[in-house]
Amino acid sequence: MRLGIGIGWRPEIADAVEALPGIDWVEAVAENICAGHLPDSLVRLRERGVTVVPHGVALGLGGAERPDAGRLADLAARAELLAAPLVTEHIAFVRAGGPRTASPGLEAGHLLPVPRTWDALDVLCENVRIAQDALPVPLALENIAALISWSDEELTEGQFLAELVARTGVRLLIDVANLHTNHVNRGEDPATALDELPVEAIAYVHVAGGVEKDGVWHDTHAHPVTEPVLDVLAELRSRVDPPGILLERDDDFPPAEELAGELTTIRATLDRAAALGAAARAPAARPVPGAGSSAPGAKPAPHPRPVPSPSSPGSVRDRVAVAQTALLSALVAGAPTPHGFDHRRLGIQSRALAAKRAGVVAKVAPELPEILGAGYRDAFLAYARNHPMSAGYRRDALDFAEGLLIAGQPADDAARRRLTHWWQDRAAARPPRRSTRLVRAARAALIGR
Repeated sequence: MRLGIGIGWRPEIADAVEALPGIDWVEAVAENICAGHLPDSLVRLRERGVTVVPHGVALGLGGAERPDAGRLADLAARAELLAAPLVTEHIAFVRAGGPRTASPGLEAGHLLPVPRTWDALDVLCENVRIAQDALPVPLALENIAALISWSDEELTEGQFLAELVARTGVRLLIDVANLHTNHVNRGEDPATALDELPVEAIAYVHVAGGVEKDGVWHDTHAHPVTEPVLDVLAELRSRVDPPGILLERDDDFPPAEELAGELTTIRATLDRAAALGAAARAPAARPVPGAGSSAPGAKPAPHPRPVPSPSSPGSVRDRVAVAQTALLSALVAGAPTPHGFDHRRLGIQSRALAAKRAGVVAKVAPELPEILGAGYRDAFLAYARNHPMSAGYRRDALDFAEGLLIAGQPADDAARRRLTHWWQDRAAARPPRRSTRLVRAARAALIGR
């Protein structure tokens, strides 16, 4: 299946995406598509023959619990609605806690890395097989970027991915920006990862921008693609001709001309790397297998699994659950840093998660920053320090507003009344009647005079 060159479809750049030349396919965040109704832009793209692939972010297949049947059904419905040839998700966990650890359930609101251990791999493989059985099309999984590293890991990223593919037959979505991120943040060589993973299993490739601050690479998807990321793309292309390449952009969207320019640069990078790869594959240039080279074709020896101690599948999931809950509790609930983690890096990740929460809540509930004005961000970050997210961003917005109102905030009477009405309209068992809304609007107009 050849996808070609594509771009991430987002509502903010829908018109630009439709107008871009040479776009063969797009990827849309699955959770942002309403069941039974496609945005008009996606309808028009599909009518033109442009393939649309749903990209999930909420399954948490690397988590200790089995995938939620409702989330799987929703993802399957999006795939059928779009007539997609495949669906994609991430090798990550996004929630932890709950009955298995006798602790409150916690939501990260972010993709967090799973430990590259045999226990975590066992759990991931079972979760992937459950997902594959529930989905109407093939599944591909994406490697993620991370600021933090687990201690006592037993496998490299490439070995982990290779074992996952061997056990489940799942396809891979390789994000070259994430490989670069892990190179800066965790000292992992992208070339080594590419040597170790089964490149023939790649369904498509992500290319995205980021920024480095104080020695830490932030995978923002809100900056232009950098030369180091293009270098990793070239490394990959020298090894394999991937079926699809996709440019991701999730925020701070540039003009259409800049997006087109980035796509042109990506195409040029692929062309140059393809030519160099052909030369490298000439007989005289072939490396000696096992010689320790990171050049294409130098596959490392398989990583043997140690003899496991007898344990039930449930106890494996329990061990993974305890470890993931300890990490997430430290990141979002102020718990102590778990053994083996870098306290400074954990603090950076924790602040990044809180900032992301504030940004996403401002998007899903834009009335809140409008009501609170310049004080919104500081107020939300203060709330987030003591209130971990437990049920998604919309619930987070309601809980934030409720906490402010209980504390008698905001101090301005008119703003507090507006916030009260906003909260009541969304938290009540049923929406207010039209007459109530008209009265509130009239009162607001009088106060504003």
